[in-house]
Amino acid sequence: MVKIDLAGREDSTLPREWLETDGRGGYASSTLSNLHTRKYHGLFVANLEKPEGRYVLLSKLEDSLIADEKESFFSSHLYPGLLFPPAQTSLAGVAIDHFPSFTYRIGTLTVKKSILFPAGKSALLVRYDVEKCPRGGFLRLKPLFAFRGCHELSHENGYLRNKFELITNGFRIAPYEGMPAVVLKTSRGSSFTASGVWYKHFQYTEELNRGFAGDEDLFMPGIIDIPLERKCTVILSVSLEKPLKNSPALWQTETVRRGRERTLDKKHASGLKGEDRELYLTLLQAGRQFLITTSAGKPAIIAGYPWFDSWGRDTLISLPGICFHTGRLEAGIDVLNEISRHEKDGFLPNFFSADGTPGAYNTVDSSLLYFWTVQELLRVTRDTELIRINFWPVMKRIIRSFIEGSRFGTGVDNSGLLHAGNPETALTWMDAMVDNKPVTSRHGCPVEINALWYNALCFSRELAAKFGEPDLVDPGFIPHLRTAFQETYWNREEDCLGDVWNDGVLDLSIRPNQLFAVSLPFSPLDKEEQKAVVKTVREHLLTPFGLRTLSPSDHEYRGRYRGNPAERDRAYHQGTVWPWLLGIFGESAIIVASDKEREKENLRKYLRTFLGKHLPDAGIGSVSEVFDGNDPHNPGGCIAQAWSIAELTRLCALLKEG
Repeated sequence: MVKIDLAGREDSTLPREWLETDGRGGYASSTLSNLHTRKYHGLFVANLEKPEGRYVLLSKLEDSLIADEKESFFSSHLYPGLLFPPAQTSLAGVAIDHFPSFTYRIGTLTVKKSILFPAGKSALLVRYDVEKCPRGGFLRLKPLFAFRGCHELSHENGYLRNKFELITNGFRIAPYEGMPAVVLKTSRGSSFTASGVWYKHFQYTEELNRGFAGDEDLFMPGIIDIPLERKCTVILSVSLEKPLKNSPALWQTETVRRGRERTLDKKHASGLKGEDRELYLTLLQAGRQFLITTSAGKPAIIAGYPWFDSWGRDTLISLPGICFHTGRLEAGIDVLNEISRHEKDGFLPNFFSADGTPGAYNTVDSSLLYFWTVQELLRVTRDTELIRINFWPVMKRIIRSFIEGSRFGTGVDNSGLLHAGNPETALTWMDAMVDNKPVTSRHGCPVEINALWYNALCFSRELAAKFGEPDLVDPGFIPHLRTAFQETYWNREEDCLGDVWNDGVLDLSIRPNQLFAVSLPFSPLDKEEQKAVVKTVREHLLTPFGLRTLSPSDHEYRGRYRGNPAERDRAYHQGTVWPWLLGIFGESAIIVASDKEREKENLRKYLRTFLGKHLPDAGIGSVSEVFDGNDPHNPGGCIAQAWSIAELTRLCALLKEG
């Protein structure tokens, strides 16, 4: 649980954000004061089958309580030059537990507003628990609809159909042809007064800061008024097509289900105490948000909220931390099986659409990360028969395809090193492009690709022996590759590994990619080389929030991840900090440590500081995609990133083992 006490403080309008997800790729999200700062913010954002993709249907509620001739608001709007209401001082606290909740104090009156998606329902519940309400008080809800794709903005138009169907304690509206209807219904008696007006020029500051348009109009069909008693509960249900029945019972059922999940998490956190236990439980809860079933019924992992869909590379890196090491084996195996079905020419999909359709087979590292993901699964289950039946055939096809030569010039040179790409491609995780050219040019033989290649071949040799099958390469191939790796990549000046070998030249940039040559189960380096790599990475790249992607001593280093899309892409892998890299750093540090228990305790202290500071910040209860390379390392990118959560969770699991 993350609790934020705001009583008597003036920082409730700071751009900290909350997130609630529906298990289908949809979500609700905004800032603490429910002041939208992104076009991605919305109260009911659904991942639809038709039209396919994420859509912001109900953007927000202008919700307020009217009592003693005074109206107190639970949300805010920013218009050009105007914040409405001018000050929102009633927000006393925020808690992210089973669901997000917000506590408001208005004199002696208290209102707790909570937001929850019931599992398996295309619906949202917004609950108001009211205490000490004066006689004659009532709750007023003004729904503001967008009905547009999550990457778009809505504006007043002549296509909207200002028609609605009244139902008991609510209404049904379908403003656009080809879009689903949305139904709003209250659990207590309410009245609806039609108005049909556009609220215009909402300003989304984060979009403007990111170089995008940030002006939107929202449609308000009418006002819902709910009379209140001194102490009572009101639940607003928002659903697709049909009204929900018995929302109080549904709320109870869902909270009980989430309580059972928390009980399982607590069992998994056994052995941890105090702050370490609470931080670990928060990571476990956050990880569940990324596991979804798509609109087509396929298992998947969302790469990040609010704007990413499912990405192949991100999924493979995230599976161990979100599923295998957290007791969610069945879900993880289902996702891995789904990815396995889509292998082509040794390549796996770079991304999947909202319904789970694969696309863009343009990553060389995903295929090799597949071996590591299977290794992590085997590490937990020790079930070689599961590997033989489900994943071994794909692994063999990948190795054979790469040896024979595959897409994007992927193939093996005389030394055994794997090469791929050309100056126009970006096939590794450092894949930012500006003007259709890679910002971080890494074609040729990238260091982590060949560390992963060496690991894949060693693992396959081990499995082939267990399965009574011949090795996929000649007996001398792997020793030859190991020698070539050491001779090719070693940077004698900095006592570490270079980043890319291409056309006889070694790129000497100090980057975190070299850590794969230490952290993987099969390393091509000797012990002293491994120690030197970790030492150099620690000195040049480690920050309080993860690893920089480039040493600050490099003339190409960019320490701020800010500005328009091109400016941000130029910094994305040129110094920007990525927390997911802490997984391979922590594992590497443990491997090379002479005093492993001391190193583990140092890592525990590091994580306590990082998570203790960051979990109540940015995306509350989750971990951001990136941070600035320079102090104070402000967070950026997605507010909740799957592989950030996954690798920190996996590292915690490794430390827990000790």
